[in-house]
Amino acid sequence: MSMPNNDAGPHNLGEGIRRLRGKWGWIVAFGVISLIAGVIALGSGVYFATATAVLIIGFMMLMAGATEIVAAFNAKEWGQRVLWGLLGALYVFAGLVCIQNPFQAATLLTLMLGIALIVGGLLRVFLAMQMKQGTPWGWVVVSGIISFLLGLMIVAKWPVSSAYALGIFLGVDLLFMGSSWISVGLALKRHARS
Repeated sequence: MSMPNNDAGPHNLGEGIRRLRGKWGWIVAFGVISLIAGVIALGSGVYFATATAVLIIGFMMLMAGATEIVAAFNAKEWGQRVLWGLLGALYVFAGLVCIQNPFQAATLLTLMLGIALIVGGLLRVFLAMQMKQGTPWGWVVVSGIISFLLGLMIVAKWPVSSAYALGIFLGVDLLFMGSSWISVGLALKRHARS
């Protein structure tokens, strides 16, 4: 007796792209909505966008914590259960802190972001110097320098930068995401005709 094949998904990239061509309008609409959200985030006050970004992080941490706690019950050894459970509880606690007081959480998250950008930028420059000739090491150096300087600006203005840095990042990310989805949708439309 054969089982019916309910796998209606694409089996390769080309087939997946062909299926998306008919939905190019929805993809462009999503891009436009993201673009508008980015303009609103940057234009109406980045304080609201900062709070929104922290709330999103808080809810993601709650979900991650719940997942870790469930994983704790599935661990085979007692020691692993304790570690998974503690990690899950820490995530849940951090998520609740983000949700209950997003601006206080933004202060710590902004400092961590600034430090991460500084360290990441320095590491990127160091790694670029190790790259072989013929590779795009110059762009890696430029990227590292930009990350380093951005992190330095955030840390130098901290804690004041906590009120706007995350909101600016969210707004800029939404702008880039929106323009990318619009480009993908329009490319699908062009290829749908051919």
